[in-house]
Amino acid sequence: MLYIIIIINTVLVQNMVFYWILGICPYLGVSRKIDTAVGMGLAVIFVLTMSAMAAFAVQKLILDPLNLQYLQTLSFILVIAALVQLVEMILKKHSQPLYRALGIYLPLITTNCAVLGVAVLNIRKNYTALEALFFSLGAASGFALALFIFAGIRERLALSNIPKSFRGFSISLITAGIMSMAFLGFAGLAK
Repeated sequence: MLYIIIIINTVLVQNMVFYWILGICPYLGVSRKIDTAVGMGLAVIFVLTMSAMAAFAVQKLILDPLNLQYLQTLSFILVIAALVQLVEMILKKHSQPLYRALGIYLPLITTNCAVLGVAVLNIRKNYTALEALFFSLGAASGFALALFIFAGIRERLALSNIPKSFRGFSISLITAGIMSMAFLGFAGLAK
């Protein structure tokens, strides 16, 4: 039951985009088309979950026993970069259209603060390995859900007659703000 609560909490209540305000760059940059958002969301789910678990292992098996906690950020970034390279090689070989559609945003997962943030939050919240896995999976799924919904809304907005002063980035920020308020409405579930 605890693991279900962790997943629901990270997907809906403590969403990486709307609660922690992490991962805004890919959230705004890749959300123009639903196809690209789905690809990016799936890549983030894989990279975020795997890198958070690898970072957890590095922390518990290397950094803590050797008292090297000051190397946490550097070691986590190296783990994330290695996994992003793996995903990039797989996409380049097996899905050229998705690889081209993600463009610069795929290597930017390396610097996506949501990926690093989840790895650090797992340690800060003092989770066990299984709790960290579910937290990471929920955080990645919440990021992907926010990205999918936002991309769907942006595709519909592109076909709408929007006043000139609200077109482009303005309507995107307004939409993101309204989505954030909707997700914060789930905060009552956490109590």
